[in-house]
Amino acid sequence: MKKFKTILLVVILVGSFVATLFYLFNKSKPVLVEYEEVKPFITDIIKKTVATGTIIPRKEIAIKSNASGIIEKIYMLPGAHINKGDIIAKVKIVPDIINISEAESRIERAKISFDNAKLDCERNTKLFENEAISKTDLITSELNLKTAKQELSAAENNLQIIKEGISKKDGSVTNTTIRSTISGTILDIPIKEGNSVIQSNNFNEGTTIASIADMGQLIFEGKVDESEVGKIKIGMNLLLSVGAIENAVFDAQLEYIAPKGIIENGTIQFPVKAAIKPNTNYYLRANYSANADIVLQRKDKVMAISESVLQFDANDKTFVELKTKTKTKTYKKVYIETGLSDGVNIEVLKGITINDIIKGQEKSIEKIVE
Repeated sequence: MKKFKTILLVVILVGSFVATLFYLFNKSKPVLVEYEEVKPFITDIIKKTVATGTIIPRKEIAIKSNASGIIEKIYMLPGAHINKGDIIAKVKIVPDIINISEAESRIERAKISFDNAKLDCERNTKLFENEAISKTDLITSELNLKTAKQELSAAENNLQIIKEGISKKDGSVTNTTIRSTISGTILDIPIKEGNSVIQSNNFNEGTTIASIADMGQLIFEGKVDESEVGKIKIGMNLLLSVGAIENAVFDAQLEYIAPKGIIENGTIQFPVKAAIKPNTNYYLRANYSANADIVLQRKDKVMAISESVLQFDANDKTFVELKTKTKTKTYKKVYIETGLSDGVNIEVLKGITINDIIKGQEKSIEKIVE
Protein backbone atom coordinates (compact mmCIF):
# COMPACT_ATOMS: atom_id res chain seq x y z
CA MET A 1 0.00 0.00 0.00
CA LYS A 2 2.86 2.31 0.87
CA LYS A 3 4.52 1.51 -2.46
CA PHE A 4 1.31 2.34 -4.38
CA LYS A 5 1.04 5.74 -2.76
CA THR A 6 4.64 6.50 -3.64
CA ILE A 7 4.08 5.60 -7.30
CA LEU A 8 0.87 7.71 -7.46
CA LEU A 9 2.67 10.73 -6.04
CA VAL A 10 5.49 10.37 -8.56
CA VAL A 11 2.96 10.17 -11.45
CA ILE A 12 1.18 13.31 -10.26
CA LEU A 13 4.44 15.25 -9.97
CA VAL A 14 5.62 14.15 -13.41
CA GLY A 15 2.23 15.04 -14.97
CA SER A 16 2.27 18.51 -13.41
CA PHE A 17 5.79 19.11 -14.64
CA VAL A 18 4.90 18.05 -18.20
CA ALA A 19 1.77 20.26 -18.22
CA THR A 20 3.81 23.24 -17.05
CA LEU A 21 6.39 22.70 -19.77
CA PHE A 22 3.64 22.44 -22.42
CA TYR A 23 2.00 25.69 -21.25
CA LEU A 24 5.28 27.60 -21.22
CA PHE A 25 6.17 26.24 -24.66
CA ASN A 26 2.89 27.41 -26.20
CA LYS A 27 3.14 30.80 -24.54
CA SER A 28 6.65 31.38 -25.87
CA LYS A 29 5.59 30.87 -29.48
CA PRO A 30 5.46 34.09 -31.60
CA VAL A 31 2.01 35.55 -32.36
CA LEU A 32 1.04 37.10 -35.68
CA VAL A 33 -1.00 40.34 -35.38
CA GLU A 34 -3.27 40.85 -38.36
CA TYR A 35 -4.53 44.20 -39.55
CA GLU A 36 -7.52 45.33 -41.50
CA GLU A 37 -6.73 46.48 -45.00
CA VAL A 38 -8.51 49.43 -46.62
CA LYS A 39 -8.38 51.27 -49.92
CA PRO A 40 -8.79 54.93 -50.80
CA PHE A 41 -12.24 55.86 -52.10
CA ILE A 42 -14.01 58.67 -53.94
CA THR A 43 -16.46 60.71 -51.86
CA ASP A 44 -17.78 64.19 -51.06
CA ILE A 45 -16.19 65.89 -48.06
CA ILE A 46 -18.15 68.59 -46.28
CA LYS A 47 -16.71 70.56 -43.41
CA LYS A 48 -19.48 72.06 -41.32
CA THR A 49 -20.37 73.47 -37.95
CA VAL A 50 -23.60 72.84 -36.07
CA ALA A 51 -25.94 75.45 -34.58
CA THR A 52 -28.84 74.44 -32.34
CA GLY A 53 -32.01 76.47 -32.12
CA THR A 54 -35.69 76.70 -33.01
CA ILE A 55 -37.91 77.51 -35.97
CA ILE A 56 -40.02 80.62 -35.48
CA PRO A 57 -42.21 82.85 -37.68
CA ARG A 58 -40.50 85.92 -39.08
CA LYS A 59 -43.57 88.03 -38.26
CA GLU A 60 -45.54 87.24 -35.11
CA ILE A 61 -47.76 89.71 -33.28
CA ALA A 62 -49.81 89.67 -30.10
CA ILE A 63 -53.37 91.01 -30.30
CA LYS A 64 -54.18 93.01 -27.16
CA SER A 65 -57.49 94.08 -25.66
CA ASN A 66 -58.55 97.71 -26.09
CA ALA A 67 -61.01 97.54 -23.22
CA SER A 68 -61.04 96.13 -19.71
CA GLY A 69 -63.75 93.61 -19.00
CA ILE A 70 -64.69 89.95 -19.34
CA ILE A 71 -64.36 87.77 -22.43
CA GLU A 72 -67.93 87.22 -23.58
CA LYS A 73 -67.30 85.17 -26.73
CA ILE A 74 -64.34 83.66 -28.62
CA TYR A 75 -64.94 83.14 -32.34
CA MET A 76 -61.66 81.52 -33.42
CA LEU A 77 -59.52 78.51 -32.52
CA PRO A 78 -55.71 78.10 -32.58
CA GLY A 79 -54.49 76.84 -35.95
CA ALA A 80 -57.18 78.63 -37.95
CA HIS A 81 -56.28 80.96 -40.79
CA ILE A 82 -57.52 84.49 -40.22
CA ASN A 83 -57.72 87.56 -42.42
CA LYS A 84 -57.03 91.13 -41.44
CA GLY A 85 -60.11 92.63 -39.76
CA ASP A 86 -61.72 89.30 -38.79
CA ILE A 87 -63.27 89.16 -35.31
CA ILE A 88 -61.37 87.04 -32.78
CA ALA A 89 -63.32 87.70 -29.58
CA LYS A 90 -65.78 90.03 -27.89
CA VAL A 91 -65.30 91.73 -24.53
CA LYS A 92 -68.12 92.59 -22.16
CA ILE A 93 -67.41 95.88 -20.45
CA VAL A 94 -67.40 95.91 -16.65
CA PRO A 95 -67.66 99.64 -15.92
CA ASP A 96 -65.92 101.28 -13.02
CA ILE A 97 -68.32 102.91 -10.55
CA ILE A 98 -66.14 106.00 -10.15
CA ASN A 99 -65.91 106.53 -13.90
CA ILE A 100 -69.69 106.15 -14.26
CA SER A 101 -70.29 108.64 -11.48
CA GLU A 102 -67.94 111.19 -13.06
CA ALA A 103 -69.52 110.68 -16.50
CA GLU A 104 -73.06 111.18 -15.12
CA SER A 105 -71.92 114.30 -13.28
CA ARG A 106 -70.45 115.63 -16.53
CA ILE A 107 -73.81 115.07 -18.27
CA GLU A 108 -75.66 117.02 -15.57
CA ARG A 109 -73.25 119.94 -15.89
CA ALA A 110 -73.59 119.84 -19.68
CA LYS A 111 -77.40 119.87 -19.40
CA ILE A 112 -77.32 122.92 -17.15
CA SER A 113 -75.02 124.74 -19.57
CA PHE A 114 -77.18 123.73 -22.52
CA ASP A 115 -80.44 124.87 -20.89
CA ASN A 116 -78.88 128.18 -19.92
CA ALA A 117 -77.46 128.72 -23.42
CA LYS A 118 -80.83 127.84 -24.96
CA LEU A 119 -82.71 130.41 -22.81
CA ASP A 120 -80.08 133.02 -23.54
CA CYS A 121 -80.31 132.36 -27.28
CA GLU A 122 -84.13 132.57 -27.28
CA ARG A 123 -84.06 135.84 -25.36
CA ASN A 124 -81.46 137.36 -27.66
CA THR A 125 -83.44 136.28 -30.73
CA LYS A 126 -86.51 138.26 -29.53
CA LEU A 127 -84.34 141.27 -28.62
CA PHE A 128 -82.74 141.17 -32.10
CA GLU A 129 -86.18 141.05 -33.73
CA ASN A 130 -87.08 144.19 -31.74
CA GLU A 131 -83.76 145.69 -32.80
CA ALA A 132 -82.67 145.89 -29.15
CA ILE A 133 -79.31 144.13 -29.69
CA SER A 134 -76.86 143.85 -32.54
CA LYS A 135 -76.37 140.93 -34.96
CA THR A 136 -73.03 140.18 -33.30
CA ASP A 137 -74.65 139.55 -29.91
CA LEU A 138 -77.16 137.17 -31.50
CA ILE A 139 -74.42 135.21 -33.29
CA THR A 140 -72.48 134.91 -30.03
CA SER A 141 -75.47 133.46 -28.20
CA GLU A 142 -76.16 131.00 -31.04
CA LEU A 143 -72.51 129.89 -30.94
CA ASN A 144 -72.72 129.34 -27.19
CA LEU A 145 -75.83 127.21 -27.70
CA LYS A 146 -74.12 125.03 -30.31
CA THR A 147 -71.09 124.59 -28.04
CA ALA A 148 -73.26 123.58 -25.09
CA LYS A 149 -75.19 121.11 -27.28
CA GLN A 150 -71.95 119.55 -28.48
CA GLU A 151 -70.65 119.23 -24.94
CA LEU A 152 -73.88 117.50 -23.85
CA SER A 153 -73.66 115.06 -26.74
CA ALA A 154 -70.01 114.30 -25.94
CA ALA A 155 -70.85 113.69 -22.28
CA GLU A 156 -73.67 111.27 -23.22
CA ASN A 157 -71.40 109.39 -25.64
CA ASN A 158 -68.71 109.15 -22.98
CA LEU A 159 -71.14 107.55 -20.53
CA GLN A 160 -72.30 105.05 -23.16
CA ILE A 161 -68.70 104.13 -24.01
CA ILE A 162 -67.92 103.54 -20.34
CA LYS A 163 -70.97 101.31 -19.92
CA GLU A 164 -71.10 99.48 -23.27
CA GLY A 165 -67.87 100.25 -25.12
CA ILE A 166 -69.73 101.84 -28.03
CA SER A 167 -71.41 105.17 -28.72
CA LYS A 168 -74.32 106.21 -30.94
CA LYS A 169 -72.07 108.57 -32.86
CA ASP A 170 -69.49 105.90 -33.76
CA GLY A 171 -72.13 103.39 -34.85
CA SER A 172 -70.50 99.99 -35.45
CA VAL A 173 -67.07 101.12 -34.24
CA THR A 174 -66.41 99.61 -30.82
CA ASN A 175 -63.47 98.65 -28.64
CA THR A 176 -65.30 95.59 -27.29
CA THR A 177 -64.76 93.65 -30.52
CA ILE A 178 -61.20 92.29 -30.85
CA ARG A 179 -60.12 92.08 -34.49
CA SER A 180 -57.01 90.76 -36.19
CA THR A 181 -54.60 93.39 -37.45
CA ILE A 182 -52.85 91.04 -39.94
CA SER A 183 -53.62 87.99 -42.05
CA GLY A 184 -52.04 84.73 -40.91
CA THR A 185 -52.41 81.69 -38.69
CA ILE A 186 -53.58 81.85 -35.08
CA LEU A 187 -50.78 80.27 -33.01
CA ASP A 188 -52.38 80.60 -29.60
CA ILE A 189 -55.39 82.02 -27.78
CA PRO A 190 -54.28 82.09 -24.14
CA ILE A 191 -57.60 83.33 -22.74
CA LYS A 192 -60.95 81.59 -22.27
CA GLU A 193 -64.54 82.80 -22.18
CA GLY A 194 -65.18 84.34 -18.77
CA ASN A 195 -61.58 85.45 -18.22
CA SER A 196 -60.97 89.04 -17.16
CA VAL A 197 -58.82 91.18 -19.46
CA ILE A 198 -57.05 94.51 -19.05
CA GLN A 199 -56.92 97.13 -21.77
CA SER A 200 -53.66 98.21 -23.39
CA ASN A 201 -52.53 101.70 -22.39
CA ASN A 202 -49.44 103.76 -21.65
CA PHE A 203 -48.93 102.06 -18.29
CA ASN A 204 -49.95 98.48 -19.08
CA GLU A 205 -49.30 96.37 -22.18
CA GLY A 206 -52.73 94.78 -21.78
CA THR A 207 -53.96 91.19 -21.88
CA THR A 208 -52.96 89.15 -24.92
CA ILE A 209 -56.04 87.85 -26.69
CA ALA A 210 -54.26 85.92 -29.46
CA SER A 211 -50.88 85.37 -31.12
CA ILE A 212 -50.95 85.51 -34.92
CA ALA A 213 -48.12 84.80 -37.37
CA ASP A 214 -47.48 84.42 -41.08
CA MET A 215 -46.43 80.75 -41.31
CA GLY A 216 -45.36 81.24 -44.91
CA GLN A 217 -42.22 83.06 -43.74
CA LEU A 218 -40.23 81.07 -41.20
CA ILE A 219 -36.71 81.59 -39.90
CA PHE A 220 -34.23 79.50 -37.94
CA GLU A 221 -32.94 81.17 -34.79
CA GLY A 222 -29.97 79.53 -33.09
CA LYS A 223 -26.53 80.02 -31.54
CA VAL A 224 -22.99 79.35 -32.76
CA ASP A 225 -19.95 78.88 -30.52
CA GLU A 226 -17.31 81.61 -30.57
CA SER A 227 -14.72 79.15 -31.90
CA GLU A 228 -16.80 78.71 -35.08
CA VAL A 229 -18.39 82.12 -35.59
CA GLY A 230 -15.30 83.48 -37.33
CA LYS A 231 -15.66 80.83 -40.04
CA ILE A 232 -19.20 81.73 -41.08
CA LYS A 233 -20.57 84.66 -43.04
CA ILE A 234 -23.93 85.98 -44.20
CA GLY A 235 -25.23 84.20 -47.27
CA MET A 236 -23.94 80.73 -46.37
CA ASN A 237 -26.24 77.78 -46.94
CA LEU A 238 -27.64 75.81 -44.01
CA LEU A 239 -29.07 72.32 -43.84
CA LEU A 240 -31.77 72.09 -41.17
CA SER A 241 -32.66 68.87 -39.40
CA VAL A 242 -35.94 69.05 -37.46
CA GLY A 243 -36.33 66.67 -34.55
CA ALA A 244 -40.06 66.24 -35.11
CA ILE A 245 -39.67 65.32 -38.81
CA GLU A 246 -37.41 62.33 -39.43
CA ASN A 247 -35.30 61.92 -42.56
CA ALA A 248 -36.09 65.42 -43.81
CA VAL A 249 -33.60 68.20 -44.55
CA PHE A 250 -34.64 71.80 -45.12
CA ASP A 251 -32.58 74.41 -46.95
CA ALA A 252 -31.95 77.80 -45.38
CA GLN A 253 -29.70 80.80 -45.94
CA LEU A 254 -27.82 82.62 -43.20
CA GLU A 255 -28.95 86.25 -42.99
CA TYR A 256 -27.86 87.49 -39.56
CA ILE A 257 -24.89 87.03 -37.21
CA ALA A 258 -25.05 88.86 -33.89
CA PRO A 259 -22.25 91.43 -33.40
CA LYS A 260 -22.16 90.61 -29.68
CA GLY A 261 -22.03 87.22 -28.01
CA ILE A 262 -23.83 86.10 -24.89
CA ILE A 263 -22.51 83.97 -22.03
CA GLU A 264 -24.27 80.61 -21.82
CA ASN A 265 -23.10 77.78 -19.55
CA GLY A 266 -19.66 79.36 -19.29
CA THR A 267 -19.11 79.73 -23.05
CA ILE A 268 -19.66 82.60 -25.48
CA GLN A 269 -22.46 82.00 -27.96
CA PHE A 270 -23.42 84.20 -30.93
CA PRO A 271 -27.09 84.27 -32.02
CA VAL A 272 -27.68 83.67 -35.73
CA LYS A 273 -30.75 83.76 -37.98
CA ALA A 274 -31.43 82.07 -41.30
CA ALA A 275 -34.34 82.31 -43.75
CA ILE A 276 -35.93 78.90 -44.40
CA LYS A 277 -36.75 78.15 -48.00
CA PRO A 278 -40.37 76.99 -48.56
CA ASN A 279 -40.92 73.23 -48.75
CA THR A 280 -44.43 72.15 -49.74
CA ASN A 281 -43.77 68.52 -48.79
CA TYR A 282 -43.74 69.24 -45.05
CA TYR A 283 -45.59 71.52 -42.65
CA LEU A 284 -43.31 73.27 -40.19
CA ARG A 285 -44.78 74.43 -36.89
CA ALA A 286 -43.61 77.31 -34.74
CA ASN A 287 -41.03 76.50 -32.04
CA TYR A 288 -39.87 73.22 -33.59
CA SER A 289 -36.37 72.46 -32.30
CA ALA A 290 -33.81 72.12 -35.07
CA ASN A 291 -30.10 71.65 -35.75
CA ALA A 292 -28.47 73.63 -38.53
CA ASP A 293 -25.42 72.32 -40.35
CA ILE A 294 -23.57 75.36 -41.67
CA VAL A 295 -21.41 74.35 -44.62
CA LEU A 296 -17.95 75.92 -44.17
CA GLN A 297 -16.13 74.10 -47.00
CA ARG A 298 -17.09 71.44 -49.48
CA LYS A 299 -15.27 69.30 -52.05
CA ASP A 300 -17.09 66.82 -54.26
CA LYS A 301 -15.75 63.61 -55.81
CA VAL A 302 -12.30 63.63 -54.24
CA MET A 303 -10.03 60.73 -53.21
CA ALA A 304 -10.17 60.21 -49.47
CA ILE A 305 -9.26 57.78 -46.70
CA SER A 306 -10.50 57.24 -43.18
CA GLU A 307 -8.69 59.38 -40.62
CA SER A 308 -8.25 56.28 -38.46
CA VAL A 309 -5.47 54.96 -40.74
CA LEU A 310 -3.35 58.10 -40.48
CA GLN A 311 -0.11 57.99 -38.53
CA PHE A 312 2.31 60.73 -37.47
CA ASP A 313 6.06 60.71 -36.99
CA ALA A 314 8.14 62.68 -34.50
CA ASN A 315 7.98 65.76 -36.72
CA ASP A 316 4.18 65.57 -37.02
CA LYS A 317 4.42 64.56 -40.65
CA THR A 318 1.53 62.43 -41.87
CA PHE A 319 2.08 58.97 -43.30
CA VAL A 320 0.30 55.69 -43.95
CA GLU A 321 1.59 52.15 -44.27
CA LEU A 322 1.06 50.56 -47.68
CA LYS A 323 1.01 46.83 -48.33
CA THR A 324 4.05 45.72 -50.31
CA LYS A 325 3.84 43.46 -53.34
CA THR A 326 5.39 40.47 -51.64
CA LYS A 327 4.06 37.09 -50.59
CA THR A 328 4.33 37.94 -46.91
CA LYS A 329 2.19 40.61 -45.34
CA THR A 330 4.61 43.46 -44.96
CA TYR A 331 4.01 47.21 -45.08
CA LYS A 332 6.09 50.25 -45.97
CA LYS A 333 5.81 53.79 -44.68
CA VAL A 334 4.62 56.38 -47.25
CA TYR A 335 4.27 60.10 -46.50
CA ILE A 336 1.15 61.76 -47.89
CA GLU A 337 -0.27 65.26 -48.32
CA THR A 338 -3.82 65.75 -47.00
CA GLY A 339 -6.54 68.30 -47.67
CA LEU A 340 -10.06 68.92 -46.37
CA SER A 341 -11.40 66.79 -43.50
CA ASP A 342 -14.89 66.34 -42.10
CA GLY A 343 -13.68 64.66 -38.92
CA VAL A 344 -14.23 61.12 -40.27
CA ASN A 345 -12.74 61.10 -43.75
CA ILE A 346 -9.87 63.20 -45.08
CA GLU A 347 -8.91 64.22 -48.60
CA VAL A 348 -5.60 62.87 -49.97
CA LEU A 349 -3.76 65.20 -52.34
CA LYS A 350 -0.47 63.38 -52.91
CA GLY A 351 1.37 60.20 -51.96
CA ILE A 352 -0.95 57.31 -52.81
CA THR A 353 -3.23 56.09 -55.59
CA ILE A 354 -6.76 54.78 -55.62
CA ASN A 355 -5.53 51.17 -55.98
CA ASP A 356 -3.14 51.14 -53.01
CA ILE A 357 -3.90 48.94 -50.00
CA ILE A 358 -3.44 50.65 -46.65
CA LYS A 359 -2.76 49.09 -43.26
CA GLY A 360 -5.75 49.69 -41.01
CA GLN A 361 -6.69 48.87 -37.43
CA GLU A 362 -5.49 45.76 -35.63
CA LYS A 363 -7.81 42.78 -35.86
CA SER A 364 -8.95 40.92 -32.77
CA ILE A 365 -7.77 37.57 -34.18
CA GLU A 366 -4.50 35.92 -33.15
CA LYS A 367 -2.76 33.31 -35.24
CA ILE A 368 0.03 31.18 -33.81
CA VAL A 369 3.02 30.55 -36.00
CA GLU A 370 3.51 26.86 -36.41
